[in-house]
Amino acid sequence: MNDEPVIAQIRLNPHSRDVQRDLRDATEMHRTVMRMVPDGLGNSPRHQAGLLYRLDETDTTSTLLVQAHHLDPDRLPTGYGKADIKSLAPMFTALRKGLAVRYRIVLNPAKRERLPLETKGKRGRIVPLSGAEADQWWIRRAADSGLQLHILTPTNMPPIRPRRQNPDSMRHSLVRYDGTATVSDPDALHAAVLAGIGRGKPYGAGLLSLAPAPAA
Repeated sequence: MNDEPVIAQIRLNPHSRDVQRDLRDATEMHRTVMRMVPDGLGNSPRHQAGLLYRLDETDTTSTLLVQAHHLDPDRLPTGYGKADIKSLAPMFTALRKGLAVRYRIVLNPAKRERLPLETKGKRGRIVPLSGAEADQWWIRRAADSGLQLHILTPTNMPPIRPRRQNPDSMRHSLVRYDGTATVSDPDALHAAVLAGIGRGKPYGAGLLSLAPAPAA
């Protein structure tokens, strides 16, 4: 085992009962992917493991991408799917200012409501964003993360509400963005890929995939 981050591409078995359960319930999906990281990571195991994941679905296949410092696909339920693991180190090595890339990310665009001054000390609700507001949110976050966007194509995903409710609970309105961009700050981009972007990371948001863009 080494400390280089890795990513697993898991082609899910549609006949697995565990897969069917997880596709219906994001809380169960999170529990399953957490089985792949080491035990004993303390009070914030997902953060300590650097775990991010995303579900990519087509009409015929479901593929789960899982990123972390260490992953053991043998800890997945029997018959869950076929996993291919690769290191992210070559991608990080290739990042340079001006590099043209294709990207994909599922995001939970949101903002915290501003409260009147007389409510000092209280925090406003977290409000999901949609449409043009969500697009502008991603453009700003991408710029902060070292990406200058050229094309962004949004696809609305099914919303998710965690089963465990708390006073700050919100429905996670997920949007997938695909497009092209130019690397403006390789160090910031490296950090964003490792940490993920935005809220909703336990529910499949925040994992940024990058690939070289075809030459014009």
